[in-house]
Amino acid sequence: MPFPGFIEIVPLTASVQAEVSVPGSKSITNRALILAALATGKTELRGALWSEDTQMMVNCLRNLGFDIEVQPDPGENSNRTLLVTGLGGEIPKSGSAAEPLELFVGNAGTAARFLAALVCLGEGAYRLSGVPRMHERPQAALFEALRQLGYRVESANDKLPATIFATGPRSAECVVSIEESSQFASALLLCARVSKWVVNVIDQNADESPYVSMTTDLIAEFPREGGTFQIEPDASSASYFRGANWLLQRFADTRDSEILVASWMEHSLQIDARFPAVLEKFPSRISRRDQLGDSIMTAIVLAPFAEEPKLFTELGRLRLQECERVKALKTELTKCGAKVVEQGDTLTVYPGPLHGAGIETYNDHRMAMCFGTLALKVPEIKIKNPACVRKTFPNFFEKIALPPPHGLGARILDAGEARVLVTAELHAE
Repeated sequence: MPFPGFIEIVPLTASVQAEVSVPGSKSITNRALILAALATGKTELRGALWSEDTQMMVNCLRNLGFDIEVQPDPGENSNRTLLVTGLGGEIPKSGSAAEPLELFVGNAGTAARFLAALVCLGEGAYRLSGVPRMHERPQAALFEALRQLGYRVESANDKLPATIFATGPRSAECVVSIEESSQFASALLLCARVSKWVVNVIDQNADESPYVSMTTDLIAEFPREGGTFQIEPDASSASYFRGANWLLQRFADTRDSEILVASWMEHSLQIDARFPAVLEKFPSRISRRDQLGDSIMTAIVLAPFAEEPKLFTELGRLRLQECERVKALKTELTKCGAKVVEQGDTLTVYPGPLHGAGIETYNDHRMAMCFGTLALKVPEIKIKNPACVRKTFPNFFEKIALPPPHGLGARILDAGEARVLVTAELHAE
């Protein structure tokens, strides 16, 4: 059933008691898929996210010749159990210089970066391309590192589309900067053991380094000879429900709400697992560099309901992702009546009442989910293109609408027809 192009969430007026499950981590799922392909034998990935980004990765790995079996997950319908047959570093298929093997990555940054390194282990030519926004996103530092390792990379502007000429594993050394994205280093590190590469990471910073640490920790934990690996729930996705709990408790009619996230991790590889602790204190200054990852967007949209102005700093990386997120957050919050000041790579958000508005999502899943959370208490917020949540959380709005205890029980309307949508209409395929 097609997802409506324009929805409105009716604010909640009664307290909610719920424990909501969220899908598996996108970051861990796509890293685990690469490691499973490089392992020897069959690896079972449990709790793996099944969304646009991870399906792009699975499709590309299958195009490369890997056998991946997809099975349902009984506990979460946006997860799957993935059975990956690894070939110990062999890449089964390739193309020629005249006809490179085509790999389409959509707007999945992890797929674009991780596959660029992986295909170097093959023999032949590969062409990576994506949607127009992916063709604008950085790739230069990774391509330069691959050239240092001895591989030929052709690109008009050091972005996608690009053709990579692979010559297999080789003992070589490179330097890679993570100033623009940690995914450049992660791509190389995921392949380093099999490829015999020595990878030197420079421009280390607290903004990006936690994602490199996630990669190295995951490599250390992962079964190299096949086996079973459990994917953590996605901490960034969990932030919307943790944020909803914080928001509802600020209003008299919903003050007794308690929204928990099922299977929450006591110890996590993900920086956004810090979100509940940061939100509990909600300090006057929050940095994306050393406190939160993408969940800082959730904190930004909640800030008008805080008791003091909040300064969000080191936001530069947000400008290079699915959309120019700093500008997008300021623009859409301002539409809702918030006072937001942008200065350099910071946003200051002032407390004050909000009202409804038509929210442009910029085809960015996190914009849709952030303002979906805000709409739980702000009336007449109408969200355009809500189906963009398919990128990482296809059943997000379904969770919002499901009755407690597995959802929040909100009514969601087709904003064009003022018709209440049933949950079956709220899964973004």
